Amino acid sequence: MMRSDPDSCPGVLRLHEAADGPLARIRVPGGQLSPEQLQALAAAAVELSDGNIELTSRGNVQFRQVRDAAALSEHLTAAGLLPSATHERVRNIIASPLSGRVGGWTDVHPLVPALDAGLRAAPRLAELPGRVLFTLDDGRGDVSGLGGDIGVHALDENTYALLLAGNDTGVRVPPAEAVDLMLAAAHSFLELRDAQWRLHEIPDGRARVTDHLLTSRTDLDASGEPIEVVARQDIPIGWLTQHDDKIALGAGIRLGSLPARTAEFIAAIERPILLTPWRSLVITDLDEWPAEQVVRVLAPMGLIFDANSPWLQVSACAGMPGCAKSLTDVRADVTAAVDSGRVLPTATTQSPQEGLESAEVIASGRQHWSGCDRRCGRPKGAVTDVIATPDGYSITPAD
Repeated sequence: MMRSDPDSCPGVLRLHEAADGPLARIRVPGGQLSPEQLQALAAAAVELSDGNIELTSRGNVQFRQVRDAAALSEHLTAAGLLPSATHERVRNIIASPLSGRVGGWTDVHPLVPALDAGLRAAPRLAELPGRVLFTLDDGRGDVSGLGGDIGVHALDENTYALLLAGNDTGVRVPPAEAVDLMLAAAHSFLELRDAQWRLHEIPDGRARVTDHLLTSRTDLDASGEPIEVVARQDIPIGWLTQHDDKIALGAGIRLGSLPARTAEFIAAIERPILLTPWRSLVITDLDEWPAEQVVRVLAPMGLIFDANSPWLQVSACAGMPGCAKSLTDVRADVTAAVDSGRVLPTATTQSPQEGLESAEVIASGRQHWSGCDRRCGRPKGAVTDVIATPDGYSITPAD
């Protein structure tokens, strides 16, 4: 697939002009935030944007209606959230959120800063499209199915499988070689790329990058037993006992929008925070009694600690007023449906602008609501699509 339009992925230094104002996207490799960094994001949301921190499907964050781009850049640089002006948009790294604390073969989190540093140290890798995604899966299979371009998947404590374009290559390496191999794959992608944004868009891209790696490294082969990669929705929610008997709290965020005031309360807990690609977060390394108090304070503020909450079944695009292409205020319609106990609106009797007063429950399970047929932000896997049209919502059940 050829593309002639420029790479328009937003960052901090190049904003996207959304319908409701400038939008900034801040990369958070591995979703790893210190309490101080979360506090800095909360302050910036209040002082420089609309007062909310939007979580993205890549474990990054966004600010809408940015009022002062230069001030935002200075603020994030001081917080360690903008370590490179040249590579800021290519630091898209997702890691298994609970790795090293709950389950998994091995802890992939130490690979995150090594991969991030390797990306920033290579001048040419600044040319990577802003849509390229790196994944680090500890073997539980939670992030390998998210459609990454370049990833590793732990098979045991001492072996990683190399994934390209979301599929296994058969190449196997020990943990000490995983980051260098991913960086080599990124260089190979650039050599083969001809204006394509993603590896899967290059004809035979996975096979060609694999061949390139095997040619440059004679110690590698692709003889590993293939593993199946599937898209899953393993959202870590609620009370999670870590390997060290500390507690991690997984918290859902309604439609991925975290108010700055709530973020300030989370930062005040003074524990490491992990953002997930499911627009949720994990507060880690808590003792039991403080964990109980956190739930008591933050649940009334809107954080979701109940794995059965209907809010965990829905996602949505920006909708009106943030997107000029949207036919309706999708998020208001989703909220009305969830609050009234209805899962989906009827497909034919309601126009988006008329609300959902007479809507019926006609489906259940994971859903994504879109203001137009582009379906922006749609998660991977089996998802029912709820798409606004001029005549109402059309509904396509999950496969």
